[in-house]
Amino acid sequence: MKEMKEVKKTKKSRFSIDIKYIPALAAMFLFIASYAIGGMLYGDRGFLTLRNFTSIFTDNAYLGVSAVGMTFVIISGGIDLSVGSVAALSTMLIAWCTAELNMDSRLVLGLVLALGTFMGFMMGVLIDKLKVPPFIATLIGMFLARGLCFLISIQSITINDPLLRTLGRWRIRLVQRPPAHINISVIIFAVVLVTGIVIMQYTKFGRGVYAFGGNRQSAMLMGLPTSRIQIGVYAFNGFCSALAGVLFAFYTFSGYGRHLYGMELDVISSVVIGGSLLSGGVGYPIGSLFGIMIHGVILKYISFNGKLSSWWTKIAVGVLLLLFIALQRFIVYVADRNKKILKEH
Repeated sequence: MKEMKEVKKTKKSRFSIDIKYIPALAAMFLFIASYAIGGMLYGDRGFLTLRNFTSIFTDNAYLGVSAVGMTFVIISGGIDLSVGSVAALSTMLIAWCTAELNMDSRLVLGLVLALGTFMGFMMGVLIDKLKVPPFIATLIGMFLARGLCFLISIQSITINDPLLRTLGRWRIRLVQRPPAHINISVIIFAVVLVTGIVIMQYTKFGRGVYAFGGNRQSAMLMGLPTSRIQIGVYAFNGFCSALAGVLFAFYTFSGYGRHLYGMELDVISSVVIGGSLLSGGVGYPIGSLFGIMIHGVILKYISFNGKLSSWWTKIAVGVLLLLFIALQRFIVYVADRNKKILKEH
């Protein structure tokens, strides 16, 4: 009888879902449902075409790249408010260096990515070594990057470099009618996403990030290099922020200090909606992908409707963010209660 009960328990466990996966799965199902509803409402206008689906990625690739970096930060238990400003600084540097200084665009791209990584590294040092709260350290980074933008120029600078223009206009056509394509930004986003998944799931650094975000003291007792993990997370996020700026420069062919105001809020909300706990220790880059896609579908609703203001996007994202944070708190409550029950028994 005991053996039969044990077999039943193992069978049940095979089909059970770990409670920590629920927010990410909820984001996936929400995207599928919202896209299906959009098809029912605007199917006659081409909502369900491949062209419309791929445009979600081409329009939001820069947000997706930044979301991968932010996923690392939030899993580690931190936050980064500087991503929009660092991305805007990247667009400004690309435009100014190629237009005003006539620098080689390949060298400029390398310098921009190196600068973003360095800024992230320095914010990580402030947080880890000087014990500055992540909110304050990244707020400093946000003001610094945005100020540097306007120090370079208060005007928008057009990007006319031939190589950058060619990269920005490069396309892979998927179908002829209606024409659907993916561009270099989508490919770069896919590479960054896969890289993020591999790092978080299959490397010591990724496992260290989860352990660090779950409980820093336990991670230190386990002998994990907590300083390297925390600084490395912010350095990687700085790289992703700069790369997001590069992709936005491909998208607009301009550099401007007012670019990407509020981008950090879009990125953070997408990562949270994608299943990352703000308290740290739980999160998945693939979940952040669905968070970005939900954000893109909401924008599509507004563009296909034609009567709604773009501010409805902020309202919808705010409501979803509230619901997902409530879901997260419920999951944390259930997990804590289960731990207490196990300890009692």
